[in-house]
Amino acid sequence: MIAERTGYIVWVTDLKAARALDKYGTVHYMSRKMHYVVMYMNADRSEETIRNIQRLPYVKKIERSYRNEIKTEYTQNVPDKTRFYSL
Repeated sequence: MIAERTGYIVWVTDLKAARALDKYGTVHYMSRKMHYVVMYMNADRSEETIRNIQRLPYVKKIERSYRNEIKTEYTQNVPDKTRFYSL
């Protein structure tokens, strides 16, 4: 059974120290230019993990990712208008 995962964006001041975030979850991406880390963790223990991450001295703020709530299945209900614009 696959555990439910949630994504978080962690804004940091020090990227070298941010490598230690790997022990709290799976680090997916680290932005060197904008100083943030995208990471995923189990949803059932995410609240206590976020409290532990916020205590770290190099963490500015933490935002939850809404990627799993965005609709990704698209339907094309609009009729094809290419025949009206052909020469």
